Amino acid sequence: MDKDRVEGKVKDVAGRVERQVGEWTGDPEKQVHGAAKQVEGKVQNAWGKAKDAADSAAKEHRASSDVDDTNADEEEDRKLRSERKAG
Repeated sequence: MDKDRVEGKVKDVAGRVERQVGEWTGDPEKQVHGAAKQVEGKVQNAWGKAKDAADSAAKEHRASSDVDDTNADEEEDRKLRSERKAG
């Protein structure tokens, strides 16, 4: 899991708490600051998810490329063995 996801979630929760405290105490400045922090956390969390998805896709691509390379190598070996037998 990307560190941005963790840090974003922490900011999101801290912002929720600050916003709620602002509501309870009637402090609109604290409410706005908490809401802004909450949005910042959600954006950071989304960025971390996007990076995780990109990493996962890259790993899958590398894994499938390795399989394709192995299959190509095996096919080439078969052709060479066939040519040796025929030659």
